Amino acid sequence: MTRYVSKSWAILAAILSTTNAAFADGSLNYTLSMDEAISKGLQANVNVLMAGAKVSEADGSRERRLSEYLPHVHIETPFAYQTINMKAQGISLPNVPTIVGPFTSYDFRVYGDQSILDFQSYHSIKASEKDLTSRKNDYEDVRSRVIQQVAVNYIVAEYAVAKVETAESRVRTSDALEKLAQHQHDVGVADGLDVLRAQVQLANDRQNLLVAKNSLQQTLLVLERSIGIDLATQLNLSDKLTFKKLEAPQIEQAVNAALETRPDYRSLFSQRESLVEQLKSSRSRYLPKITVSGNYGGSGQQLSDIEPSGAIRVNLVMSIFDLDRTGERLELESRLKMTEQQIADQRLGIEQDIREALLNLDSANEQVVVAGEGLELAEKELKYASDRFKNGVVNNIEVITAQDALARALDNNLSALAQHLEAKIALAKALGNTEKIYRLFLGI
Repeated sequence: MTRYVSKSWAILAAILSTTNAAFADGSLNYTLSMDEAISKGLQANVNVLMAGAKVSEADGSRERRLSEYLPHVHIETPFAYQTINMKAQGISLPNVPTIVGPFTSYDFRVYGDQSILDFQSYHSIKASEKDLTSRKNDYEDVRSRVIQQVAVNYIVAEYAVAKVETAESRVRTSDALEKLAQHQHDVGVADGLDVLRAQVQLANDRQNLLVAKNSLQQTLLVLERSIGIDLATQLNLSDKLTFKKLEAPQIEQAVNAALETRPDYRSLFSQRESLVEQLKSSRSRYLPKITVSGNYGGSGQQLSDIEPSGAIRVNLVMSIFDLDRTGERLELESRLKMTEQQIADQRLGIEQDIREALLNLDSANEQVVVAGEGLELAEKELKYASDRFKNGVVNNIEVITAQDALARALDNNLSALAQHLEAKIALAKALGNTEKIYRLFLGI
């Protein structure tokens, strides 16, 4: 892009004997590259932060499930000052008071229990592990999406910067043509209408420049928000729209690779595995559970007469009737069926994403070539029209028409370059492993 823009307006400068000034804005105080923008986005984008929080949440759920199969130990040290109604306890003896006490009691005791056999808890733990894997895949997928989002925002901003550069150059060119028309009028070669046309063209180009600058500021705001920096920051983009051809992979190889690496696809498989484990846990509700529990400590009415005591027991628990298990099973089977349908649909979606990305990449490659050819023709047209007007052969209608044609050609070229970059980052996202390959695809 830079080569084409510089070449175009350098030709006009030679024709019109004007000096082309480069685009510069002193208000820009922070230089940002695309790679740095993506790095900042991965650190500060709210979607990445939320996905990371969900991973931590799933890890916490796994820890809670795991704790059900680990020992539980706690200490109790009750102190009581009480009276007892013997009659209420079913004890009624002659010459024995109904109310006994008040008296004190002390107890210092350690309690513990441990699951020995609990298939329901075991499968719940396995389900939580699969769910954690799914959340990690979701986190990786969000990072891939943020890479694509930030890259596209940066490309759009690059396009807006190039539009401002083009608009500024065109204003300088129109200003030179207006002065040329005035000179031709003064020497009697052109009439007042030529001067008026040039003035109108200059006014239109100045308005277009204002629109382009406003559009640039809006695109920079979008970019700043996507990478989590202060919106008051004035950005200067260090990267420019350039063309670096990418050799596209074969569709079959690309699809097979994506099915192995796409985190959103792997996440669905982990979700299905988690549901399978949850179904096993539900079926295990009717299986016996064996736990060992016990306590040891000392008790007495006075601190001086505390005696040690303890107990250990083995508990066998088995559900005989539990209608809730049927409803739980139906819920889980329905969710499992929906997940399997999503997996089948996602497989087609992955192939669609890759095919669309490859089509867009091929089309963008061709558009860059065609736009470059159109730009060269538009440059020749403007040079020829400017020479004819300068030599007094024709009026400046041809010059203004050629100006418009060159502006369209430049815009087509910029648009093709931007679409080419967007197609490459879309292909990287469709293939998976976006974080590892985006630099290669974008030529960073």
